[in-house]
Amino acid sequence: MRHHDEILNRPFPIDEENAKRVRLRVRRKLPGRRLDKYLHGRYPHLSRTSIQRLIRQGAVTVNGQSTKASYEVNGGDIVEMVMPDPEPSEVTPEDIPLEILYEDDHIIAINKQAGIICHPAHAQQTGTIANALAFYASRLSHGQDPFRPGIVHRLDKNTTGVMLTAKTDEAHWRLALQFERRTLRKTYLAVVSGEMNLDGDTIDTPIGVHPIVRERFAVMIKENRINVAKRAVTIYEVAERFRGYTLVKLQLKTGRTHQLRVHMSYIGYPIVGDLLYGGPAISEHTITGEGSQTPLLSYQALHSWRIDFQHPITEKPMTVEAPFRSKFKKLIHLLRRARSV
Repeated sequence: MRHHDEILNRPFPIDEENAKRVRLRVRRKLPGRRLDKYLHGRYPHLSRTSIQRLIRQGAVTVNGQSTKASYEVNGGDIVEMVMPDPEPSEVTPEDIPLEILYEDDHIIAINKQAGIICHPAHAQQTGTIANALAFYASRLSHGQDPFRPGIVHRLDKNTTGVMLTAKTDEAHWRLALQFERRTLRKTYLAVVSGEMNLDGDTIDTPIGVHPIVRERFAVMIKENRINVAKRAVTIYEVAERFRGYTLVKLQLKTGRTHQLRVHMSYIGYPIVGDLLYGGPAISEHTITGEGSQTPLLSYQALHSWRIDFQHPITEKPMTVEAPFRSKFKKLIHLLRRARSV
């Protein structure tokens, strides 16, 4: 949320003397049609976020007055907009190692490491998966955001595992459609605190921004908060039990921010290492009673293990699995050695 606000507050550079201005007359009232959506429909090459930035900086007026992105357009409205100069569209290539799981002429599947975000918020930001892809691949899809070349979907900064990226625009939008329609299946593996009683279940509870801590999300089931939350559905299945811990398979039926972390914490089994949502730190000493007391992971023990999808061009069913990263692998090894049930 904070990251999105930073983008909205960053104004477009506009050459007032030479800028192109457009003038639109709304022919009829469009019930429920917000101004930003209306303009995005007319100028699809501009993202809704870009249009919201223009509205916020006063580069869009309705009947000569500045307004908000949420304004509902009416028949007879005169909408005027200053078209922005193109922003730099080049993401700086960086020689950041990538673990390639699968590659062909259309897609690349990687095993994402922890501690790296998926794409920059602006051209000057570096050290992201997008920067690494720009260095590695001679061709990447453009998508709707110049700072996300090849990026079809995202993983949290510290979530590891399989991530699909696109080389061509056709592969990009066809993959994006599978994510949107939930026709592909993503399976995560997580180590949670506690021995889960049930072998599996479905968690269907809405999630929204935490009312106090803005960096967090929370389950919201009270009547007065349900309107600011979005439905979130997670399916879990126990993969392996240990004394005091459980390795669990998780599937997303919706894609809310921090959904798996919030849901597992909500049912009383927070993900190990996830301090933001109550997950305990875990070390070799914690598990075995000896050895180092330094935490094995400085982040949540959550790994995007497998994606089942349809190849965007050949339409053949595909499965890509990501082996555990080294720290997650060591955690599982220690649990199996010292805490097997």
